[in-house]
Amino acid sequence: MIIYNVTIKIYADIEANWLNWMQHEHIPEVLATGYFDRAVFTRLLEPHDEEGLTFSVQYYTSTPRRYQQYIDEEAPKLRQKGFDRFGDRFIAFRSLMETID
Repeated sequence: MIIYNVTIKIYADIEANWLNWMQHEHIPEVLATGYFDRAVFTRLLEPHDEEGLTFSVQYYTSTPRRYQQYIDEEAPKLRQKGFDRFGDRFIAFRSLMETID
Protein backbone atom coordinates (compact mmCIF):
# COMPACT_ATOMS: atom_id res chain seq x y z
CA MET A 1 0.00 0.00 0.00
CA ILE A 2 1.27 3.46 -0.89
CA ILE A 3 0.48 6.39 1.40
CA TYR A 4 0.61 9.95 0.15
CA ASN A 5 0.96 12.04 3.29
CA VAL A 6 0.22 15.77 3.32
CA THR A 7 1.09 17.64 6.51
CA ILE A 8 -0.43 21.12 6.70
CA LYS A 9 0.28 23.91 9.13
CA ILE A 10 -2.37 26.63 9.26
CA TYR A 11 -2.90 29.89 11.09
CA ALA A 12 -5.47 29.56 13.86
CA ASP A 13 -7.68 32.34 12.44
CA ILE A 14 -8.64 30.17 9.42
CA GLU A 15 -9.19 26.93 11.34
CA ALA A 16 -13.00 26.66 11.14
CA ASN A 17 -13.20 27.67 7.48
CA TRP A 18 -10.22 25.52 6.50
CA LEU A 19 -11.51 22.43 8.36
CA ASN A 20 -14.89 22.76 6.68
CA TRP A 21 -13.25 23.11 3.27
CA MET A 22 -10.97 20.11 3.85
CA GLN A 23 -13.73 17.83 5.12
CA HIS A 24 -16.48 18.81 2.69
CA GLU A 25 -14.62 19.88 -0.44
CA HIS A 26 -10.92 19.13 -0.74
CA ILE A 27 -10.62 15.57 0.61
CA PRO A 28 -13.78 14.46 -1.23
CA GLU A 29 -12.40 15.99 -4.44
CA VAL A 30 -9.10 14.15 -4.06
CA LEU A 31 -10.92 10.87 -3.46
CA ALA A 32 -13.25 11.53 -6.40
CA THR A 33 -10.26 11.46 -8.76
CA GLY A 34 -10.31 7.69 -8.32
CA TYR A 35 -6.58 7.44 -7.59
CA PHE A 36 -6.97 6.89 -3.84
CA ASP A 37 -9.05 4.34 -1.97
CA ARG A 38 -9.41 6.16 1.32
CA ALA A 39 -8.12 9.04 3.40
CA VAL A 40 -7.38 9.55 7.09
CA PHE A 41 -7.50 13.14 8.39
CA THR A 42 -5.72 13.90 11.67
CA ARG A 43 -4.78 16.80 13.95
CA LEU A 44 -1.38 16.97 15.65
CA LEU A 45 -1.83 17.15 19.42
CA GLU A 46 1.80 17.17 20.58
CA PRO A 47 4.09 18.91 20.43
CA HIS A 48 1.95 22.00 20.82
CA ASP A 49 3.00 24.82 18.52
CA GLU A 50 2.15 28.41 19.40
CA GLU A 51 2.68 29.50 15.79
CA GLY A 52 -0.15 27.50 14.28
CA LEU A 53 -2.14 24.29 14.06
CA THR A 54 -0.89 21.18 12.30
CA PHE A 55 -2.96 18.58 10.47
CA SER A 56 -2.20 15.58 8.30
CA VAL A 57 -4.09 13.76 5.58
CA GLN A 58 -2.98 10.32 4.53
CA TYR A 59 -4.31 9.17 1.17
CA TYR A 60 -4.04 5.43 0.51
CA THR A 61 -3.56 3.92 -2.93
CA SER A 62 -2.63 0.47 -4.18
CA THR A 63 0.26 1.29 -6.53
CA PRO A 64 2.94 3.91 -7.13
CA ARG A 65 1.51 4.33 -10.63
CA ARG A 66 -1.87 5.50 -9.31
CA TYR A 67 -0.11 8.00 -7.06
CA GLN A 68 1.98 9.32 -9.94
CA GLN A 69 -1.07 9.67 -12.17
CA TYR A 70 -2.71 11.76 -9.46
CA ILE A 71 0.39 13.96 -9.15
CA ASP A 72 0.63 14.43 -12.92
CA GLU A 73 -3.05 14.83 -13.78
CA GLU A 74 -4.92 16.19 -10.75
CA ALA A 75 -2.65 17.58 -8.02
CA PRO A 76 -1.76 20.95 -9.61
CA LYS A 77 -5.35 22.14 -10.01
CA LEU A 78 -6.46 20.84 -6.60
CA ARG A 79 -3.47 22.49 -4.88
CA GLN A 80 -4.25 25.74 -6.67
CA LYS A 81 -7.76 25.75 -5.21
CA GLY A 82 -6.25 25.83 -1.73
CA PHE A 83 -3.93 28.69 -2.62
CA ASP A 84 -6.78 30.61 -4.25
CA ARG A 85 -8.91 30.26 -1.14
CA PHE A 86 -6.37 30.61 1.70
CA GLY A 87 -3.33 32.26 0.15
CA ASP A 88 -0.33 32.27 2.43
CA ARG A 89 -2.31 31.30 5.56
CA PHE A 90 -1.04 27.71 5.36
CA ILE A 91 1.96 25.66 4.32
CA ALA A 92 1.97 22.03 3.21
CA PHE A 93 4.68 19.38 3.27
CA ARG A 94 4.24 16.23 1.22
CA SER A 95 5.80 12.79 1.54
CA LEU A 96 5.32 9.37 0.03
CA MET A 97 5.40 6.25 2.18
CA GLU A 98 4.91 2.53 1.74
CA THR A 99 3.37 0.15 4.25
CA ILE A 100 5.49 -2.78 5.39
CA ASP A 101 3.61 -6.02 5.74
